[in-house]
Amino acid sequence: MEFGIVGLGRMGANLALAAVEKGIRVVGFDPATKEELRKEGVELSTDINELAKLLHPPRIVFLYVPAGPIVDRVLAELVDVLDKGDVIVDGGNSHFRDSQVRQRRLSGHGIGYVDCGTSGGLEGARWGACFMVGGETSPVKIVEPILKTLAVPEGYIHVDQPGAGHFAKLVHNGIEFGMLQAIGEGFALLAKSEYEIDIGALFHTWAHGSVIRGWLVELMERGLAKKKSVADVSSYVEDTGEVNWLIEEALRMEVAIPVISLSVMALFRSRDVDNDAAKAVAIMRHEFGGHPFGRDEAVARERKSGKVGLVE
Repeated sequence: MEFGIVGLGRMGANLALAAVEKGIRVVGFDPATKEELRKEGVELSTDINELAKLLHPPRIVFLYVPAGPIVDRVLAELVDVLDKGDVIVDGGNSHFRDSQVRQRRLSGHGIGYVDCGTSGGLEGARWGACFMVGGETSPVKIVEPILKTLAVPEGYIHVDQPGAGHFAKLVHNGIEFGMLQAIGEGFALLAKSEYEIDIGALFHTWAHGSVIRGWLVELMERGLAKKKSVADVSSYVEDTGEVNWLIEEALRMEVAIPVISLSVMALFRSRDVDNDAAKAVAIMRHEFGGHPFGRDEAVARERKSGKVGLVE
């Protein structure tokens, strides 16, 4: 098995390393130099044209680039160098409506398009991810063996037609926001209580057998062990804005999602006031995704440009 990958940032690089360790040949391209990946067995190309030449048909090319116009720029370059029967897998957090349009456009060139929601954070990309894909059966079947190899056991699903993978990931991210906020508010209550509670030890206990046990609880414990105190953690929580799209879609469908909606409002509030719940959310987000502490201009730009709003 082999595939190309455009975008060797934190997610793309970790996925490439995981693939190489599992015996999958990987040819990568990124405008930034990634020589450390070459030492680990990832073949590096100088541009997208060379990347295509180094792969055997039917070529499979993964995209791990930020949602928005950059996706369309890369797709335009790939259309010029790929052939009918090749498949592009968009592993980023693109808007599912944009993914539907992209699939139809690429179909006109005979190139398959699979929208692939990827979950599990940086650790998942490195050691076993969770994939939810959308797309027509034929291109999905071509990439399925690779995705199943890179996924944790039972961590792969073909959700439905084009756009469904990114829609499922969008709902996933909304659920994630609600869970993060609930854990953060619990932390704030513990921090302000009259008791001298070892909060890290309590989260450790909760991670073992409690009803709320899970990875986010474990990440809260791990983050607290690193930080010792949240006093120096900024309560300004950055995000790339995908869950805003989910609220828009819920309004369109007239589906009530009060918890998810309020979690986004709480995130906005974190940017105006200093509060422990927001600091807890920031700690967990940093642990699973390497998200920044405090304000980050690059992330803010991505949030404002992530949805393309493509039309045909």
